[in-house]
Amino acid sequence: MNRILRPLVLTCLVLLLAACAGGGGQRSPRDQMLYHYVSAVRWSDFDAAYGFLDPAWLAANPMTDAERERYRQFQVSGYEVKSAREPAEGEYEQVVEVRVVNRHTQVEKLITDRQRWRYDAQAKRWWLASGLPDLDAAR
Repeated sequence: MNRILRPLVLTCLVLLLAACAGGGGQRSPRDQMLYHYVSAVRWSDFDAAYGFLDPAWLAANPMTDAERERYRQFQVSGYEVKSAREPAEGEYEQVVEVRVVNRHTQVEKLITDRQRWRYDAQAKRWWLASGLPDLDAAR
């Protein structure tokens, strides 16, 4: 009996230790914001992604109904962060490759999105200060 029980207990102990070690810490507020933004974009929910835009950027660049319809014309098929950096405290930049498929023509194109994020200490949140991906900036 001891020969059977010992390997089983050891296996359970190893699995338990692996689960505890892989748990990691809690995400930072910036990483949480990026996670939710990526989720919105990957699901092609540009209306939700619009909610991440910096109010100062929106005031200078209001989105028209025609621009909203243009975003609805595309389905995101890929989103990959190529590089990221923190140029200063409260700032974050990343270069992302976004693959989109035109729902009407079924043509896929690759967009390089250079994102700038800034932390708003008063609102206690991160804002996308560079706008949504430019659908006409295919490479």
